[in-house]
Amino acid sequence: MYKVFVNDKPLFLTNKISKETDFQIFLLESVDIKQLIVQIYQNKIHQASLYHPDEKEIMKTLKAKIPVNKAGGGLVYNKKGEVLFIFRNGKWDLPKGGTEKGESIEGTAMREVEEETGVNLLRITNKLQKTYHVFKRNGVFKLKITHWFEMQSDFEGIPQGQLDEGIEKVAWFKPEDIPEALKNSYENIKLLFEEEKSLHPKI
Repeated sequence: MYKVFVNDKPLFLTNKISKETDFQIFLLESVDIKQLIVQIYQNKIHQASLYHPDEKEIMKTLKAKIPVNKAGGGLVYNKKGEVLFIFRNGKWDLPKGGTEKGESIEGTAMREVEEETGVNLLRITNKLQKTYHVFKRNGVFKLKITHWFEMQSDFEGIPQGQLDEGIEKVAWFKPEDIPEALKNSYENIKLLFEEEKSLHPKI
């Protein structure tokens, strides 16, 4: 199953029809995907499932209907085991950004962490899941697919937020403070930390 967030509300791409009645189920063959996304975006639908026996076919169709933006991001630990967060648009987030021509996705993730936070001396320690969300820019819906990497950094300076990207604060959070930060974060970021908990039970 894929979870695609539209305006922070989930659209499940699934090959199973579940019996829950709290969200609507749409069939890939008969749905207008763009119209469905508009309805979720406008809060007319709060969560929905898009069904087809082959989940990959649903993702393929979604990518064909909506332009894709590929991005890379980092869940970065320092030597003390703290995690790097940025504060932008009123929420705690993790550093990430779009890939540049000819750049590997790992290279994108490391460059974006450094540009958005000033934190360098990075090394990738784990490949994490991809997250999916739909956003609207200049009246056009786009599907952002973010490839996430767990990283370690030996940086010991003071992080600096990239102001022209709207980053107001950069902070290292101790593991015990992360749940509080996640209360004011995005659903995709919460998903990442669910995965991270299974890798690092202390989080």
